[in-house]
Amino acid sequence: MSLRGKTLFITGASRGIGLAIGKRAARDGANVVIAAKTADPNPKLPGTIFTAAKEIEEAGGKALAVQCDIRFEDQVQAAVAKAVETFGGIDILVNNASAINLTGTESTDMKRYDLMHSINTRGTFLVSKTCIPHLKKAANPHVLNMSPPLNMETRWFSPHVAYTMAKFGMSMCVLGMAGEYKSAGIAFNALWPRTVIATAAVQNLLGGDASMKASRTPEILADAAYIIFNKSSKECTGNFFVDDTLLASEGKTDLSEYSTTPGSTSFLPDFFV
Repeated sequence: MSLRGKTLFITGASRGIGLAIGKRAARDGANVVIAAKTADPNPKLPGTIFTAAKEIEEAGGKALAVQCDIRFEDQVQAAVAKAVETFGGIDILVNNASAINLTGTESTDMKRYDLMHSINTRGTFLVSKTCIPHLKKAANPHVLNMSPPLNMETRWFSPHVAYTMAKFGMSMCVLGMAGEYKSAGIAFNALWPRTVIATAAVQNLLGGDASMKASRTPEILADAAYIIFNKSSKECTGNFFVDDTLLASEGKTDLSEYSTTPGSTSFLPDFFV
């Protein structure tokens, strides 16, 4: 298993899960394109595309930092073109960029609704669409959406209809594109955590320090993603993976290293699983 020489295009990779996935690939000597919005430091959001690039290179990979807002087609096209110009192609796409707003219907203003759908569903579709011509040329092409299993149950929709629709839209891209591009040999899969993951969104929007202490680190998703990328794209497609189940299938059941609180066995469950 190795991603040496492979090129990963990761949206929202300036911090958190996207950066962790990039660093795991970098340990093999992969090329990582960091396509994200943050170019200037933000006191509430640690990390920029440039600090992420430095971490990728320190981990052993080659990095390309590209400022890109995936809501805009011209920016996505320019970022993908720069990636191909720099590294010669794209082997793996990770649709990680996402927006979250956990409000009920009457409390959701349309600006927030549009933001979530523009980034989560539309952004995932747009970046996938733009990368596919290059993925067709790759030896073992993978697209991984950081989105949940399509559990179409009222309990996942009723508390925050707008957010659930936007995240499930990413998963619907997996469902459709896996079938559409099966004959081309491009894998489309989804990956989702069993527990809450310690990210800036959790710190700032979902409970602060208390939630962070009951979370797992982004590295659990990075290790799970690594397993997926090393599978045959012609055989491993159309799956909705959950991190701990996937790791267990590969023989890894001791997940203590991913706990933000050493020795803790109590974690907050994530949505949708």
